[in-house]
Amino acid sequence: MVSCRKIINNRDGNGFTLDLIHRDSPLSPYYNPSITHSKRLRNAFIRSFSRESFFNKSNDTIQSDIIPIPGEYLMKISIGTPAFEIVAIADTGSDLTWTQCKPCTSCFKQTAPIFDSKKSSTYKTIGCNAEECASLGTSSCVRGNICEYQMSYGDQSQTIGDLAFEKFTFPSTSGNNVSIPNVVFGCGHDNSGTFNNYTSGIIGLGGGEVSIVNQLNKQIKGKFSYCLIPIPLQSSNSNATSHINFGNSATVSGSNVVSTPLIKKEPSTFYYLNLEGITVGNKRVEFKSSKIDSSNAFGGDEGNIIIDSGTTLTFLPNDFYLNLESILLESINATRIDDPSGTFGICYESKNGTINAPKIVAHFTDADLVLAPSSTFAEVEEGLVCLTLVPAEQIAIFGNLAQANFLIGYDLVANKVSFKPTDCTKY
Repeated sequence: MVSCRKIINNRDGNGFTLDLIHRDSPLSPYYNPSITHSKRLRNAFIRSFSRESFFNKSNDTIQSDIIPIPGEYLMKISIGTPAFEIVAIADTGSDLTWTQCKPCTSCFKQTAPIFDSKKSSTYKTIGCNAEECASLGTSSCVRGNICEYQMSYGDQSQTIGDLAFEKFTFPSTSGNNVSIPNVVFGCGHDNSGTFNNYTSGIIGLGGGEVSIVNQLNKQIKGKFSYCLIPIPLQSSNSNATSHINFGNSATVSGSNVVSTPLIKKEPSTFYYLNLEGITVGNKRVEFKSSKIDSSNAFGGDEGNIIIDSGTTLTFLPNDFYLNLESILLESINATRIDDPSGTFGICYESKNGTINAPKIVAHFTDADLVLAPSSTFAEVEEGLVCLTLVPAEQIAIFGNLAQANFLIGYDLVANKVSFKPTDCTKY
C-alpha cells in the first residue's frame, strides 16, 4: 500500500477535504458499541440488497432522481446564515441535496433541530420558470411562484418541499471552512418513509445537473475523490475516518494510478464504468450478460457497471457470477460450509477470520484493479468467511468493500475515474 499525504489548500481556492463518516464507525450517530463487527457487516449486507433492489425498481420508469437509499456514509455540513449544521447521507447515487425544514407538514422524527429558513438571511426560494426548477423534471408551481420539488425513492419514501438557494459551509479538515453562496437545495416540508432520526436528509453527489458536484463546478472544476477505510478498521478505531476531497485536492496522480473512462448514460445520476472481466489466479472470466445488456436501461455494450459508495457488496450478473464462482471453488483449498442465512454462495470455515484466497483482479477498460482479500472475503459471523461478490438480478454494482484502500478520483470534465492503491487510514 502507498501511504498518501493529505493535501488541503483552501486559502487559494484549490480545494477542500471533508470527513466522510461511515454509519457504523464510532464517529457516527448510528454507532452501537454493543453490536459485534460481524453483525454490523450483516446489517450492511442487508442494506446492500435493499439498495440493489431499488436500483432495479428505478428501471421501470427512468427518472433522474429516483434513487436507492439508505447510503453507508454521512457528511456534516452547515447551511444558511447564521450557519446551521446538518448531518446527512452522502450519496453518489443521488442528485438533489435536501434537508427537513420548518414548518413541517409531515416530517420524520430527527434528534437534531430542524432547519428554519425564516431565520436565515441567505435563504431564497426559486421561481417556477427558473432553469434550476426545470432541470429537476419532477416539480410543480405553488404559492404563486415557488418551485416545489417532489422526490420519490424506490422504497416508497418521499420528500416534498421548496427548491431554494442557500449558502453552504463545508467544515474542511484543515480548519478553514469553505462557504459557497447560492447552492440549490430542497427545503423539505413533507418527508416520510424509511429515513432515520439520526440524519436530516441527503447530500447528492451524483452526476446529474443539481448534484453538489455539478453545482460547485466553478469552484471544484468537476473533481472529487474519496479514500474509504476498510469497514473493520472504521468500526473498531474511533480515530479512523474516511475523507472526501473536492477541487484540486481531489487530483489523483502518481506512477501507480490507473484510469478508466466514465461512460455517459441515462439516468445521468449514476457513474457508469465498463468492466471487461475478472481474473482469479491465472484464469480470466470475460464479462458477458445478455440479461444486463439487453433487458434494462442500465445495459448496453459500454457502461455495464455502476460504481457506488452507498452499496457495500459488489453485484455481478448471474451468469458471469456463476462462471466466476466455479473458478473460485477450484482455486480455494479450505473447508467449505453453508451460510446459515442463505445470503452468500461461497463460504468457508476460518479460525482467524481469513482464508488463503487467490489473487482477484477486476479489469476495467484501461484499468486493472487488484482487489485485496479483505475486500472480497469477509467474516460475516465468527468462524465463517464468505465471498462478498454476489449475483445480481439486473444491475451490476461495484460496491464500497471493493473500493476500500483506493484513492478514487472522479473527473467529470475529463470523463474518467482514477484509482490509486492507498492506505486510507494514513490519508
